[in-house]
Amino acid sequence: MKKADYDRALYYTHRSQWDNLLILMVRTKDQFLAKKIEHFLHAYNFEKDYSVIEKQLYSLLRYIDHANESSEDEFIETMVPGLT
Repeated sequence: MKKADYDRALYYTHRSQWDNLLILMVRTKDQFLAKKIEHFLHAYNFEKDYSVIEKQLYSLLRYIDHANESSEDEFIETMVPGLT
């Protein structure tokens, strides 16, 4: 998966650029990322309970962090096989 998608998702979330985050949701090939973005944007726009919005935001951020770590591990493994 493109690491740039995760970086963009983190940047757009940090800068509150919801339109760009929505476009990324549609264009990314990572279906888990798209679903996390969808759940967060839905909660942000329609939920009255802030704890639900916070839960969805943290879920999105945890997934971005996990995906970034996984993509780094895959990159290192392809560059230096047998290192890990």
